[in-house]
Amino acid sequence: MSTDTAAPASAPGYAEPEVDVPALTALLDGRYAEVRQLVRTNLATYASVLDDAEDLDVDAFRERVRDVVVEMAATGQTGMGFPEEYGGGGDIGASIAAFETLAFGDLSVLVKVGVQFGLFGGAILQLGTKRHHDAYLQDLVTGRLMGCFAMTETGHGSNVQALGTVATYDVATREFVITTHGDAARKDYIGNAAKHAEVAVVFAQLEVGGRSEGVHAFVVPIREGGAVLDGVRVEDDGLKMGLNGVDNGRLWFDGVRVPREALLNRFADVSPAGVYESSIENPNRRFFTMLGTLVQGRVCVGGAGINASKVALTIATRYAVRRRQFEAASDTEEQVLLDYGMHQRRLLPLIARTYALHFAQDVVRTQLHDVFSSTPDAALEATRRELEGRAAGTKALGTWHATRTIQECREACGGAGYLAVNRFAALKADTDVFTTFEGDNHVLLQLVAKGLLTDYASEFEDMDQLGMVRFVTNLAVGTVIERTSAHKLLERVKDLLPGGDEWDQEAGLLDSEYQLAMLRFREEHMLSGVARRLKRGVDQGRNPGVVFSEVQDHVIGAANAHVERLVLEAFVDRLRDLPADAPEGNRVALALLCDLFALSTIEADRAWFMEHGRLTVQRSKSISREVNALCRKIRPLAVDLVDAWGVPVEMLRSPDLV
Repeated sequence: MSTDTAAPASAPGYAEPEVDVPALTALLDGRYAEVRQLVRTNLATYASVLDDAEDLDVDAFRERVRDVVVEMAATGQTGMGFPEEYGGGGDIGASIAAFETLAFGDLSVLVKVGVQFGLFGGAILQLGTKRHHDAYLQDLVTGRLMGCFAMTETGHGSNVQALGTVATYDVATREFVITTHGDAARKDYIGNAAKHAEVAVVFAQLEVGGRSEGVHAFVVPIREGGAVLDGVRVEDDGLKMGLNGVDNGRLWFDGVRVPREALLNRFADVSPAGVYESSIENPNRRFFTMLGTLVQGRVCVGGAGINASKVALTIATRYAVRRRQFEAASDTEEQVLLDYGMHQRRLLPLIARTYALHFAQDVVRTQLHDVFSSTPDAALEATRRELEGRAAGTKALGTWHATRTIQECREACGGAGYLAVNRFAALKADTDVFTTFEGDNHVLLQLVAKGLLTDYASEFEDMDQLGMVRFVTNLAVGTVIERTSAHKLLERVKDLLPGGDEWDQEAGLLDSEYQLAMLRFREEHMLSGVARRLKRGVDQGRNPGVVFSEVQDHVIGAANAHVERLVLEAFVDRLRDLPADAPEGNRVALALLCDLFALSTIEADRAWFMEHGRLTVQRSKSISREVNALCRKIRPLAVDLVDAWGVPVEMLRSPDLV
């Protein structure tokens, strides 16, 4: 153990496992251990940027962040997802792993990397064709060409299909004319736009021959030699809650002309004569196919939130085994914080949930790598649809987890946690936006629910509520209700419980099949309830939009339950797949964490389970007792478990806390 203070025995007769920290780190790093170690080395090299965030003014800090990003690019860290012929590493999964690990450090650097190489570079790579790759990729991979991703507009937020910027094709000059129609259509919150970007990928409504063809993406120069080009207006968004090393800005376009070849034309093109062509006939399917190629951003943000949580928990856990307060008895010295049951309750379930989300993120990253590294076919299309839902749900749970965890850890460190040097101020401020960028979490969970309510996720009409309700009620509700009938669900779960009909048996709480069955029941019961409510309202002739609005909380609840079940499945699967030579102490420690995650998840929603007859009062109390017991068993392992995440010591900063 690496604790500074010896921990008390967890329970009479309990043999405490010994954690092999390097072996556990290797397990967590997985196939990308070398990539993650490169990032850790770079973080240690540029550790001074954490001080710069507090000491420099905004303009100077922005320049410092830009310099760090370009210097990191020279190590190959940021270009791993791009083709080798353009200076990249040719490995999408490696690029995600590198980005996740970068979240251990200053998050302005992280977001600047995400904007430049993930959003801007990813759009050109995934939406463009060879002509765009040849023109831009090599320079953007090195950071010689800085760009931005101009999708979001002030007046439309998540409703991308309603964007107000228009690109009209001028057949006489073979150019697109980009125009911002009113302030509601200005591009807003655009990273890199206020100062550094020379080129923007602009999303706009394409008009050809007087007809709208929907939203498409265009490469539009906005600066040359640092000077803003004619027809482009740029405004700085100013100070933000955090991430002030990133130059977010607003963009307007007043009849800006770009050549026909500026259209990113992987999925659609316009001929010189002004004929619109696309291999995807359905405009809505075309739109969602285009957005689906950008799912990497959601995967990255979710992973970043999970890893930011690791930083907070590492600091808080290490502090909790050093800081003493009050005596347990009159003849003893003051106890360390982590020996208190409440302190264990505050931190240890969060450690367990972080491990669970780490393994869930592994699944999403692997799926994304497979989808973007394979030749498209029917089977891959089904995997892509599954990926979109998993990415949306994991991003939502991972970033909400970061917000909750960082706050809890800050409080758990008392006044020391309030000092800027101890990182919580920056972690709180910089991660807060994670819950809303790359998709507002509630909107993303609605996307998850859509996929659950029908097997035809790629056929959704649009992102608005009315379109969802019409589609669900016309095509999917009957199937969902049949698939999730309450009787069938009850029988499925009963089969997994000891004692058959007896739901209050204490045996089986630590059985992963029981735990999974409980979460499956909740998910499918909630999903069935949503479908029934939607169908009943529409059958009564009520306005579908009103009906959906009334059940929106149930929609979000069903999606959340689905993702929590996927997270537990990922943890259970990882335990089952541990290599035969895995250290036994690590195997035991991970099993304890898995049980703690599962039971604390059930405990947190015990009211629902009791309302629906899945928990008696007696069994609910048994779960709470078991959660406490698991915390006592994990307490002596806590520092080893957070050390295994491999947060560089330079990123922990304060000797007072660590």
